[in-house]
Amino acid sequence: MRDQNIAVTVDSVIFKEVKKGYELLLIRRKNEPFKSHWSLPGGFLEVDEDLETGALRELREETGLSMHKLHQVGAFGDLGRDPRGRTISVAFAGKINNPDEVNGGDDAEEAQWFPIDDLPKLAFDHTEIIKAAASLL
Repeated sequence: MRDQNIAVTVDSVIFKEVKKGYELLLIRRKNEPFKSHWSLPGGFLEVDEDLETGALRELREETGLSMHKLHQVGAFGDLGRDPRGRTISVAFAGKINNPDEVNGGDDAEEAQWFPIDDLPKLAFDHTEIIKAAASLL
């Protein structure tokens, strides 16, 4: 067996339907890398949890939003996507109609909804992840 140092993360792409399309839930990062940049809610998978459980946990910790089900979008693992080292992210997506208020928590300074056609500059490869998730709407 090869010695590998690869981390697994999970990210959630959460859409909210509004009158003129969709809004997307983002968090402002509290820590490096990309401190103070906007990103998808997500983080490192715990050793004892499955992928969807990890995505739901990170979503709740960073935004206060609790959901019961997400759908896997795909895996994203381009070299250099994370400056901390080799990281593969498994992305999930979900839609919500009437969400509770969102607030930043844990690794997030704040959480906020953005119109899907007017997103801020994003950390990591999250623009690519959002495009893949949006194609499934």
